[in-house]
Amino acid sequence: MSAEGQVLISRREGAVQVLSNNNPRARNALSPELYAALARALADAAADPGVGAVVLTGEGGHFCSGGDLRQLAGRRELPLEARRARIEGLHDLIRALGDFPKPVIAAVEGAAAGAGLSLALACDMLVAARDAVFSVAYVKVGLTPDGGATAFLAEHLSRQVLTELCLTGERVSGERMHALGAVNRLAEPGQALAQALALAGRVAAGPEQAMTRIKALCRSAYANTLARQLDAEAECMVRSQGTEESREGIGAFLEKRPPDYAGLRGRGG
Repeated sequence: MSAEGQVLISRREGAVQVLSNNNPRARNALSPELYAALARALADAAADPGVGAVVLTGEGGHFCSGGDLRQLAGRRELPLEARRARIEGLHDLIRALGDFPKPVIAAVEGAAAGAGLSLALACDMLVAARDAVFSVAYVKVGLTPDGGATAFLAEHLSRQVLTELCLTGERVSGERMHALGAVNRLAEPGQALAQALALAGRVAAGPEQAMTRIKALCRSAYANTLARQLDAEAECMVRSQGTEESREGIGAFLEKRPPDYAGLRGRGG
């Protein structure tokens, strides 16, 4: 199939798998076909020991404009259960990003609106162009947030600011999102993907098993009590101490050489 006919373009950049939403005519609006394609691509990347990290981006200068309003308009005719099933397609993808064992970095140019904002924030790290535009745009069309938008934003914002953004649908620049702590790195316009690839390449060279545990700890830290998080950290540490990764990492440190984790990938543990 040609790239023009694909909803998702997948390519390898070294140890980084780049997944690009390919619906530029609709500013990369979401669709059930994209959910399915992303789910398959993530499963393939998880199983491939040559993949150390994933970058999620969009074609045509936009990350994602959110849900397709033409499709959403037709859902009012469906019973509640059917509407919920459609939403779960998005929510299953958000869960898949959280459960994915390797780091996922969003590279955002142009718009990340509505569920597109949710998708970007669901990634483990986020690189955005200075002039990128983020918006919890649902209220502008009489809808309410989904895809975890309120949960992800609440990790960075006060309740008052969160409520303002959700009730107004205000457009927020990449620079402001960076100042609020929701964006890891700012890029000049057109350079978000390049910076995301550089960051992804750096983490992709790390210890696979340890990074999977670190990602899980970072995800649980916001919901766990201190006691529960201490238990989780202890469990991860005792497991990590018994791996070949820690043998290599500690040995490299003591021998004053760079560690080499590439040969250990895919061994499990």
